[in-house]
Amino acid sequence: MKYRTLPHGGEKIGIIGMGSSVIGEHSEKNIIETVRYAVENGVNYFDLAAGHAGCFPAYGKALADCRKKVYLQIHFGANYTTGEYGWTTNLEQIKRSIDWQLNSLKTDYIDFGFIHCLDEMTDVDAYEKSGALQYVLDMKAQGVIRHIGLSSHNPEIVHHVLDRNIIDMLMFSINPMYDYGKGDYAIGSDSERQFLYRRCEKEGVGISVMKPYNGGQLLDERQSPFGKALTTSQCIQYALDKPGVVTVLPGVANVEQLKQSLSYLEASEEERDYSIISELTPEESKGRCVYCNHCEPCPAGLNIGLINKYYDLALVGDPLAVDHYKTLTRNADDCIGCSHCNKRCPFHVDQKARMKEISVYFR
Repeated sequence: MKYRTLPHGGEKIGIIGMGSSVIGEHSEKNIIETVRYAVENGVNYFDLAAGHAGCFPAYGKALADCRKKVYLQIHFGANYTTGEYGWTTNLEQIKRSIDWQLNSLKTDYIDFGFIHCLDEMTDVDAYEKSGALQYVLDMKAQGVIRHIGLSSHNPEIVHHVLDRNIIDMLMFSINPMYDYGKGDYAIGSDSERQFLYRRCEKEGVGISVMKPYNGGQLLDERQSPFGKALTTSQCIQYALDKPGVVTVLPGVANVEQLKQSLSYLEASEEERDYSIISELTPEESKGRCVYCNHCEPCPAGLNIGLINKYYDLALVGDPLAVDHYKTLTRNADDCIGCSHCNKRCPFHVDQKARMKEISVYFR
């Protein structure tokens, strides 16, 4: 497992975590076996916006002897009174649900307490008016919640909450379908979504990625908008290349599906290459670097994707990006203008011209 550091807090979080949307349909034995296998293989971040209530007591048993080694996302607004997932902004229901979840999980603290699933301004208003938001803030002040998070599919709503400077983690749906305008949760243009990722990086808000496979559609040739199935490794790499992303949370049903996601860790660069998505690149995104490094190797030894990422982050005012750029062994000044990268770029970026632009910017 590889780990990334949460900017607000310093926790080391595995780049592949585990979602719980579907595993609750299965037996307690299966859930325990899968969670234990995850922990044994370095997974330390679990999302508990579960599809079924049965997840919670099973997780409690699976993590009984290693609770302090893992991080749990628990959602204030996910309601399990019927035995299956429900959504609520009612404060009393939220309190009862959280108490039940903590009791079932055999824990008295929450690593990441999430403001749950706000996709419309009416959701934000209802969450505030009910007192649910203040409840989350109070739990953080009391030390029950270590970090506050937000789950949403809507960039506009995320910006609204980011403006309040209260969250350390964002759970957001990142995959090439949504970023390129395909699917029910493809909210916001590609440029709006990319700007959000860069803002999170700039402000030190980590991103935990939900729906990396879009419910399996991207893994199925018949359902994929690209006319070809992507692999789990391609989807995970796509998400990890986005600014701000700390961990990717595939929903798995069993050990075999978890193994498929973890196979990313042993995959070659060729197996992770997602350049096939360039076939559906929207017009507004053509000529923009997505940091995929498909252009490498650079004859001059430049890390072209990283140079582009630091430049884009600097443009939105990230001071750390400037510092990181200046510590690179080789930067845009070292470009020899061979155009090797231009010939290899599946997204039609004129990297030769861009290196000149970047070089001037950082002087």
